[in-house]
Amino acid sequence: MSSRLSPDDQQRVEQYLSAPQHQVERQPFKPWRLLLVILAVVMGLGLLSRLLSRLVL
Repeated sequence: MSSRLSPDDQQRVEQYLSAPQHQVERQPFKPWRLLLVILAVVMGLGLLSRLLSRLVL
């Protein structure tokens, strides 16, 4: 795929992307950790909801 940028602009883009702040390595995605966090948040909000309903009623 050819670039639609001029060579000068393409050089600026490549220089920008090669800067150290754009070279951060990501940690691998962990779906089980995400599931546990979501489950903990839902359970926590559910418990908070029950607590508040008992305080109001």
